[in-house]
Amino acid sequence: MANEFDLDVTFDENEPDLSHLTDQQLQAAVNRLPESLLLVAQGLLIEKRSMSDVSQDLGIRQAELVMRLRRAKQLIAASE
Repeated sequence: MANEFDLDVTFDENEPDLSHLTDQQLQAAVNRLPESLLLVAQGLLIEKRSMSDVSQDLGIRQAELVMRLRRAKQLIAASE
């Protein structure tokens, strides 16, 4: 479900807001990311998969996933 969150993950209130981007703009920005960030952003931002699912698929801890997602969002916001 889209409203479910992993309870062991916290979010930074200062993360860039990407909600103004169209689906096409977001996909294009994600495609420009380095692979380690691209896979995270693709799974979470584009495919809307859960953090647990993406972290298991990539074989990384959720804390690392959150750091990569934060970095991906920063790079996307900086490229606008």
